[in-house]
Amino acid sequence: MQTTRIVVPEKIGKIAPEIYGHFSEHIGGVFYGGLWVGRDSYIPNEKGFRKDALDLLRKIGVPVLRWPGGCFAETYNWRDGIGNNRPVRHNWWTRNDGRYESNEVGTHEFFDLCELLGAKAYLAINVTSITPLDAREWLDYCLSPKGSTTLAKLREQNGHPEPFKIDYIGVGNENWGGGGNMTPDYYALEYRRFATLIDNVCKACKSDALVVAGGANHTDFNWTHDLAANLATTPRTPGWGMSFHFYTTKAGDCVNYTVDDWNTTIKLARAIEPTLLRHDAITQGFGINNKCKLVIDEWGCWHPDGSGPSKGYNLFEQQSTMRDAIVTALSLNIFNNHADKIYMTNVAQVCNNLHSLLLCDGGKNLITTPTYHVFDMYKNHMGANAVKVLLENNDTLSASASIKDGYLTFTLANLTADKDEETKVELLGCDTDFALAEAYVLSSPDMRDHNTFDEPTKIAPKSIKLDIRKAISVPAASVISMKIKLGS
Repeated sequence: MQTTRIVVPEKIGKIAPEIYGHFSEHIGGVFYGGLWVGRDSYIPNEKGFRKDALDLLRKIGVPVLRWPGGCFAETYNWRDGIGNNRPVRHNWWTRNDGRYESNEVGTHEFFDLCELLGAKAYLAINVTSITPLDAREWLDYCLSPKGSTTLAKLREQNGHPEPFKIDYIGVGNENWGGGGNMTPDYYALEYRRFATLIDNVCKACKSDALVVAGGANHTDFNWTHDLAANLATTPRTPGWGMSFHFYTTKAGDCVNYTVDDWNTTIKLARAIEPTLLRHDAITQGFGINNKCKLVIDEWGCWHPDGSGPSKGYNLFEQQSTMRDAIVTALSLNIFNNHADKIYMTNVAQVCNNLHSLLLCDGGKNLITTPTYHVFDMYKNHMGANAVKVLLENNDTLSASASIKDGYLTFTLANLTADKDEETKVELLGCDTDFALAEAYVLSSPDMRDHNTFDEPTKIAPKSIKLDIRKAISVPAASVISMKIKLGS
């Protein structure tokens, strides 16, 4: 048995709610056959988005939503997604699945979705196939005051007189790859052009949108170094954040995996911690971490295709098992424990794709995944102050803790597939009456278990009774969350 110590006086930093952010790309079944059913659908909906999905996402408190991509963004023309008689186009992913973009979901629909969820809007700007002026005009359309410009009047004609609220603007996506196959030096020049015009129109419209530079793939520290070096020479270049993407890649089948596959996945997922620390150290080394705050705007497990409900029709759709739940818990614990360095993350993706929270068949069937339940169990961390957690053995357990409104939220995951763990919990530097307001466990007898349309609640959090004065049993492949009232 080991001891887990929560050092209450040792504050790490505020956990930005945006750390629990989400990503919704036009790919496969994320929107069409997923979140979007249309206003005239027999499926209950709000402004065309299925109501059951909205209700579930509201429950976990989606803080920010990234759109429209992803790689999709780099061929997207915003004008295709406004007004009536919208054109059907090839999109980035047509080459993979033969599906075309109807543009039913465009700018107005995205902001409807954000409003329905109470989420901040994170807009990804196309850098590969449009000009800075095109980007500026999209923002003019979105942000200009009612009746002020020709594009503001066009927005009003299309049903929205008042400006939209944009919170974050990403300049490009994966520009080291599908986003133009750029070098970091070339991208830096493009970023400076786009960011300058974006900043100009935002200030003209009195928008406080924050600009995020497109960062590295995984451990491509050379990209971060060269981009940071370039931006450090131009202090007038606007900026707030720098993103990077981190996927836990394929280790065995999505569902029928072995214990060795499980262990490989956990090892790969754990690497996000040294990766984010090194990216952060590079920007600090150039003295520009104030304009290159870390954003991980794509993360999650990427398993082989075809295991989701559509049996391969929806591109990259995959089933979500207890293994994905543990990766989610591990990742969120890491983000919480580095709340002084991480300002936003966006799990990929919301529905019918990689590491999804929801799976549906385009009809009446919709289920939550184990990944969804971890976000639900961790939601009390959002906006709380992270505190230090000391583990005797972080090979088997992952944990984080935070304080908000007189309560301590403590989340704990057993990273092993087949071994129960036991730990004592010591709260250092505070008084507590040991009354647990809430305690829940997410577990299942088989590490491969997952929810299906036939068994939609096979895996769901269960309320448990815990007394932290006694040792806590943490079942194999499980997640525990608890809320402890602190003494005055």
